[in-house]
Amino acid sequence: MEGQEVVLVVPEEADGLRLDRFLAASGHGWSRSQAARWVEQGFVWRNGSPTKPAQFLKAGDVIKVQVPPPKPSAVEAQEIPLDVLYEDRDLLVINKKPGMVVHPAAGNPDGTLVNALLAYCRDLSGIGGVERPGIVHRLDKDTSGVLLVAKNDGAHRMLELAFRWRTTDKRYLAVVYGNPKVDEGVVDAPIGRHPSERQRMAVVKEGRASRTLWWVRERFSGIALVECRPVTGRTHQIRVHMAHIGHALVGDPLYSGRQWREIKDRQLQQACRDFPRQALHAWKITIRHPASGQPVSFQAPLPEDMEQLLALARAAS
Repeated sequence: MEGQEVVLVVPEEADGLRLDRFLAASGHGWSRSQAARWVEQGFVWRNGSPTKPAQFLKAGDVIKVQVPPPKPSAVEAQEIPLDVLYEDRDLLVINKKPGMVVHPAAGNPDGTLVNALLAYCRDLSGIGGVERPGIVHRLDKDTSGVLLVAKNDGAHRMLELAFRWRTTDKRYLAVVYGNPKVDEGVVDAPIGRHPSERQRMAVVKEGRASRTLWWVRERFSGIALVECRPVTGRTHQIRVHMAHIGHALVGDPLYSGRQWREIKDRQLQQACRDFPRQALHAWKITIRHPASGQPVSFQAPLPEDMEQLLALARAAS
């Protein structure tokens, strides 16, 4: 699509919508910030005239977008081993290791998943830009597990829409402190930036609507293995919601406090205290394949550190 002209006619239901929001919702896989940047750079016209990102549209307006060609990647390709779960012409599925950052950013200029992907696969989608080629969703640095990568722009657009409209089914496994009183539950609690500690998220009244489903998979003395399904996709959602109901994730540096002190077995207590990351693993994801439209599921086995923690918990119970 790069370098091509895209013509859009504003429908009745988009009357009064801002231009940047309209472009982001048009189904072409453009982000709102990307659309706004193109408008400012003169790549977008409304009814034949230059316009602004905050321009409010009217039904019947004709929007022309001259999609600019992608800039050459400034990110260096690096030969970093990848655990590939699945690959075809449209899709690459990676089992991300804990400790790996997804894309370059301040403090992590290289050694990221994107650096590894550029060495492994040159024909990635360009929609994510030079810093995030092929990336349609992300995992926190210390969260392991299944991560999808788009190998072309068509696949990227389809996957991005699936995440935006929540038609994906993502399942996580987490080791949490305490023993839930019930076997399953739902957390409906809005999440926003913590009012005083800006690096943290929190359940706050003015936050964005957030919903997490959870089930107990295995119980131990002082901790439990739970399966979580985040229906929404807020920052740190599972970590915040499980802490909110009194069952913070083992090893979580932001939300767990000192709950390890409540574990009676000394060896297990020490293991939980020393666990180097939040014990969270993106275990399974089910989507419709971007080319065939058929449902497909991908799973990643638990990483060694979580397996060892669970083995110790089983021995102590």
